Amino acid sequence: MTVLAHRTDTLTRDALAVLQPGFEGTTAPAWLLRRVAEGLTSVGLFGRNVASPEQLAALTAQLRAERDDVLVAIDEEGGDVTRLEVRGGSSFPGNLALGAVDDTDLTRGVARELGRRLADCGVNLNWAPSADVNSNPDNPVIGVRSFGADTALAARHTAAYVEGLQAAGVAACTKHFPGHGDTSVDSHHALPRIDVDLETLAVRELVPFRAAIEAGTKAVMSAHILVPALDPTRPATLSPQVLTGLLRKELGYEGLIVTDGMEMNAIAGTYGIERGSVLAIAAGADAICVGGGLADEATVLRLRDALVAAVHEGALPEERLADAAARVRALAEWTRSVRPAPAVPGAPEGGAPGIGLEAARRALLVSGGGRGPVPDPYVATLAPVANIAVGDETPWGVAAELAALVPGTGAGVYPEGSAAGDVLAAAGGRTVVAVVRDAHRHPWMAEVLDALVAARPETVVVEMGLPRAEPRGALYIATHGAARVCGRAAAEVIARG
Repeated sequence: MTVLAHRTDTLTRDALAVLQPGFEGTTAPAWLLRRVAEGLTSVGLFGRNVASPEQLAALTAQLRAERDDVLVAIDEEGGDVTRLEVRGGSSFPGNLALGAVDDTDLTRGVARELGRRLADCGVNLNWAPSADVNSNPDNPVIGVRSFGADTALAARHTAAYVEGLQAAGVAACTKHFPGHGDTSVDSHHALPRIDVDLETLAVRELVPFRAAIEAGTKAVMSAHILVPALDPTRPATLSPQVLTGLLRKELGYEGLIVTDGMEMNAIAGTYGIERGSVLAIAAGADAICVGGGLADEATVLRLRDALVAAVHEGALPEERLADAAARVRALAEWTRSVRPAPAVPGAPEGGAPGIGLEAARRALLVSGGGRGPVPDPYVATLAPVANIAVGDETPWGVAAELAALVPGTGAGVYPEGSAAGDVLAAAGGRTVVAVVRDAHRHPWMAEVLDALVAARPETVVVEMGLPRAEPRGALYIATHGAARVCGRAAAEVIARG
């Protein structure tokens, strides 16, 4: 092999190594297995790839038959953002519920049990936790995914989550650096801008990331946000000042830097994914996450070839690409070295399988009530459009959980445009249980609630998003998240008083 051919082969393998692509289906397609054998070191999983724990374990075994140290990543935050239980709802409450309880041992235990379940399925990199301080209550994409608006609280729970997850042999990927909590725009749709000074960033946004680094987080995910105080022209994912200057040099972080999804409009709509990927690696990122929307071999080849071409053209230093690939391979080796033994079929389940429901019960905020079970309930779910991170595949609410406890429970779903009269007509003489999600961000929802409570003072209100408004109804329950276990915990209060 000539020197030029050897260099080209090395560049190609390094370019494949820094990609974290997705794919369609519940088994690994032939093209993906071929690329893994050629040097692709990471694969990203989404809800479309998961049907059951057994299926997921078989899928990851397929991948490891090609490369034993392959990184299998997933976006499994628990709570509202679940891929492991995308069709039924999570067995674990999300960050806001854990922050509401404020017991770091509980957070650590929840993360460890979630990590154990991921590890049993062969997943070894989790794009979690969200370390964002939710300082803007109107934030359309973070909200209940944050531990809360208190910086110190977010920091201690971020660290506990990282420790718990990695104790199970699953690498944590703390996100979204340098902090996505003060945004009013969803970066899936456009480029958010955070106009705060460096001092505010240091004492608010960066504190949980410092805690995560001290806790040993194996990966950090960048945010597609513009922070003019750090870089007035480029979003964090593409900024050398943010990724190399701040994260690497100032904060001293040595682990893997992963980008948020490059097909998100904040990047793809302005830079395109090929140029954006080159700029991200040049800025200091080590792994390119892509595949939430673009999940085919053509995308992988486009990005691989764009990175190789950028090296040849002098737009991307060869040493930077090699360093990025080396960091990916180092994390892959760490996951192999700490890989737990696979679960034995038929053996009793280990860990703490009831810890999710325990956490959800402890997270409830309940006011009013006290007069026993709610009689003859009718559950009216006032449903907003789900953001892309959460998705619309995962069921939420209390209707199914309450029906399991109170047979004959009625239910209906009411989207924007519905009126209180629609609910009352369907409920008849039954007690209305109005279920909402971030009512403070949806004026139509607040109007319907007010009308329901005025017409039926015995109305029960369940807030499954960020609780901001004053409690309404004869019984008010804030669950701090919409996971299945949060619905179960609220249903128990309604059914039993």
